[in-house]
Amino acid sequence: MGAVIGKASGNTALGAIIGAAVGGTTGAVIGHKMDKQAEKIKTTVPDAKVERVGEGIVVEFSSKVLFAFDRSDLSGDAKTSLNKLVTVLNEYPDTDIELQGHTDSKGSDAYNQELSTRRAGAVAGYLSQKGIAASRVTLKGLGETQPKYDNDTATGRSQNRRVEFLITANEKMKAEAEKEAGK
Repeated sequence: MGAVIGKASGNTALGAIIGAAVGGTTGAVIGHKMDKQAEKIKTTVPDAKVERVGEGIVVEFSSKVLFAFDRSDLSGDAKTSLNKLVTVLNEYPDTDIELQGHTDSKGSDAYNQELSTRRAGAVAGYLSQKGIAASRVTLKGLGETQPKYDNDTATGRSQNRRVEFLITANEKMKAEAEKEAGK
């Protein structure tokens, strides 16, 4: 259902988070935990845009985890920023992370689709090297289909070359929240 809503609204992050939602009192418990994690990310990673959506968190780096034109390798600045996020992700192991790779509008649709998947994969590989369990991470390449910024300007295109992080409760957190809500 979340995927349908996300596609209709043009916001795949919203759709993924709605699809992972449990609602009710359990959802409120999860929401409280996600509020704490979002606040920790804002404090630890000040160069990231952190947005609470439903029972999840969307993290977008404003400049440090962007990619050069036609590239999927991580810069030193990107690694520095990711290291800060890894610290928080390790403090909250009961969350799942969807990495959504994006591109600007230059190049063919097919090429950009593949490039966006490589970008998400580069971030996933780095997170794995830093101790984030691969079982927590899923990848999604969205190519040029979800621009947030104006592809008619150089600045907008550079901002569209990004990976976004969607953080949601995993099954363990959901089960614990359900027990807590039942008290």
